[in-house]
Amino acid sequence: MLLEVENLKKHFPARGGGTVRAVDGVSFAVDAGQTYALVGESGCGKTTIARQLLLLERPSAGTIRFDGQDVLALDRKGVLGYRRQVQAVFQDPSSSLNPRLKVGMLLAEPLLAHGQGGDRAALRRRLLELLEIVGLPPGALDLYPHEFSGGQRQRIAVARALALQPRLIVLDEPTSALDVSIRAQIVNLLSDIQRSFGLAYVVIAHDLALVEHFSSAVGVMYLGNMAESGPSAAVFSTPRHPYTQALLGSAPRPDPDHQPAEGLILGDIGSALNPPAGCKFHPRCPRAVPACATEIPRMLRLDPAAGSAAPAHVAACHLLH
Repeated sequence: MLLEVENLKKHFPARGGGTVRAVDGVSFAVDAGQTYALVGESGCGKTTIARQLLLLERPSAGTIRFDGQDVLALDRKGVLGYRRQVQAVFQDPSSSLNPRLKVGMLLAEPLLAHGQGGDRAALRRRLLELLEIVGLPPGALDLYPHEFSGGQRQRIAVARALALQPRLIVLDEPTSALDVSIRAQIVNLLSDIQRSFGLAYVVIAHDLALVEHFSSAVGVMYLGNMAESGPSAAVFSTPRHPYTQALLGSAPRPDPDHQPAEGLILGDIGSALNPPAGCKFHPRCPRAVPACATEIPRMLRLDPAAGSAAPAHVAACHLLH
């Protein structure tokens, strides 16, 4: 397994006292060539997990293993090696690309920072190769980010993430800042790159249609915990947790006869500073039973007969026990 996350937690001290439990015990795994998507409402902890995978935040507890190594125990040299293998593409290329640098320097920066630029000729060959991979012309090296469209800027961001030949890319809402007509182009580009280079992706997304089309496996998060996780085909075709069912039921579909579910998700997401007891979803769940208010549900495997090579379909809900 390329990436293994076990019981990951991130707690922040709150101003005025208390603790914000942004991520509160999340586990998942991603193998080479696979795409694992994290979905859920804003504030559920998805981006905090992404920041921990990139070592922009240190976890409060839990483990992150990459290719069998404990990432959190690495020394400075080990961290540099890890960062060469794990890169990121952020939501808005307008803010993630330095507007004062030309594209050539933007792409060269990671190579120079890690001592992999080579001589001037070798560096230029690598930069032109990166542009070709993402479908941009050689002349793009001499232009500034503002001289490109939003979709082209995201292609530049993807090229920069590929510069160090990583094995895993964390994609934080990679298409949400783009026009609808451009999103499919970026998704197809990412799919082609994945097939060509055997990359693994961790995708943070709100767009459930994108996740269903693009991911191998999906984790549905609610208020810092994993509600349900498993192969995308299984989660989307037979969701078992009431929150997953409500989330999928409320998503718009390109079907004029489809009637979106109403009233399935009650109220607003709770507070990570003062989360509900028991199942965190129970105050909003239309199917809650008394145990939901007092007992934390354990994660139950829903496909015990499935092969070990496939990610397990699991959910944490008292109704399933």
